Amino acid sequence: MADREARGGTLVVGGGFAGGYVARLLKKRGATIVSPENFMLYTPMLPEAASGTLEPRHVVVPLRVMCPHAELLLGRATELELAQNRVRVETDEGPFHVRFRDAVIAIGAVSRTLPIPGLAEHALGFKSLADAIYLRNHVLRQLEAAVAAPTEPHRLRDLTFVFVGAGYAGVEALGELSDLVRDALRYYPELRTAEQRWVLVDAAPKILPEIPRRLGDYAADRLSRRGVEIHVGTTLESVEEHAALLSNGTRIPTSTLVWTAGVSANPDLQRFGLPLDERGRVRVDETLRVEGHDHVWALGDGARVPNQASPDPDPPTSQHALRQARRLAKNLAGESKPYRYRMLGQVATLGRYKGIADVLGIGLTGFIGWFVTRTYHLYQLPLL
Repeated sequence: MADREARGGTLVVGGGFAGGYVARLLKKRGATIVSPENFMLYTPMLPEAASGTLEPRHVVVPLRVMCPHAELLLGRATELELAQNRVRVETDEGPFHVRFRDAVIAIGAVSRTLPIPGLAEHALGFKSLADAIYLRNHVLRQLEAAVAAPTEPHRLRDLTFVFVGAGYAGVEALGELSDLVRDALRYYPELRTAEQRWVLVDAAPKILPEIPRRLGDYAADRLSRRGVEIHVGTTLESVEEHAALLSNGTRIPTSTLVWTAGVSANPDLQRFGLPLDERGRVRVDETLRVEGHDHVWALGDGARVPNQASPDPDPPTSQHALRQARRLAKNLAGESKPYRYRMLGQVATLGRYKGIADVLGIGLTGFIGWFVTRTYHLYQLPLL
């Protein structure tokens, strides 16, 4: 099997937000990226791509544009051979090895699933661009189904949308898609007076537990005023083709259940022989170096990253992944310092032109909150 050398001696496994930014920030030092996709998906704007507020092409950045000094290999890393400082890569053209001086592991996370009866068969995911496009098309098909529904209970079932998971993804997706339906109904005169049902479910006692409580309460109040049913402290018990059963005994007739209940570390990490924590994340030290391995590094959603500015490891957000990438790029260039980042704030949209933002302890809501959220996300996109 042929061997090849990583450009600049650095191999980045994963072309998502964390890995892509490391390769970008290495600049002319260069790197080789191994990724099954040739683009970086900016997931914070995925709900707006699902609703059509943004074109899908506006939430992805080609890796060759984002990282002009990097080499891109379309494939999947299947084995990390630490003794030989090389990675086995599987591609459509066959396998080969890539030798490295430093390897950066950044393959991220996957949607967290639970052994809930019917979940795999009937729930819709919301993690990839394909998921977002499919969900948008599915919601619009439900409007067509509602027009043709033979009875009012059938119509209400077709116009009932259940989102399980009240973190950023669930709240933002529900807000955006409810606005999509509202706007689309102008073309469905038969449905203008039809009842809709939007349901948000989460096991936590509050929605958006990641943000300051006052903003989470504001978001809950805004959604409730729009008619959204919020079931907190509640789990999903089972899913049928046309119904969902909640732990509080509520049975909801629906043909649309969207699963957004968190993420878990990519299970492919288990094949690399690296130290993992109880959640399957790669264990790294304060410099983002993998414990026990001088030339292997990890960051992003698939790593347990200690933060000297916080008592807890970093959460899986793009904001933290970007700061980790900045620190790691400097450490790879020889400036070995511990990672430290104090979060500046948190932002979320609640639909078109509605949002919340916590910036340096200042809470912003409504249009201003949405504007700050959209501006922040656009600023983070590596367009040049």
